[in-house]
Amino acid sequence: MPKINCPNCKKEFVYRDTKESPNFPFCSERCKLIDLGAWLDEKHRIEEPMTPEALSRIEKKGGNNE
Repeated sequence: MPKINCPNCKKEFVYRDTKESPNFPFCSERCKLIDLGAWLDEKHRIEEPMTPEALSRIEKKGGNNE
């Protein structure tokens, strides 16, 4: 059975299947919630480079908040 490290606390644990590891890829519910909090606090984010296409999409959506 494969051993993996939790992305949050780095603890090594055995991965069997998702039924036995409902928090996969995390070792626990706590680590899963810590990661979720980091996303909500914008410590983790996926950024898109500002290309002409991305700027065009923003302008089409109406960049002002009227």
